[in-house]
Amino acid sequence: MKKLLLAAFIGLAAIPMAGGVARAEDQSCKVRAAERKLAGAAQTSFMKKCQTDAEAACNAAATDRKLAGAAKTSFLKKCVNDAVGT
Repeated sequence: MKKLLLAAFIGLAAIPMAGGVARAEDQSCKVRAAERKLAGAAQTSFMKKCQTDAEAACNAAATDRKLAGAAKTSFLKKCVNDAVGT
């Protein structure tokens, strides 16, 4: 039963979130940095702030979904990677 629930949570994490974490720009941090033609220290600073913002938004989304344990870890990893663009 636990494996079934875990698989369901992980499956939910793979579903794109309509109006979820990426609601602000619907683009990854890398895409936005490229559009702004950032390089060097400006790009590094932008990417660091963008990743921090993505982590906070993903953590809030995981809390809203009441995820815990492995399901939360899996969700956070995918959510942040999608938001950052890795």
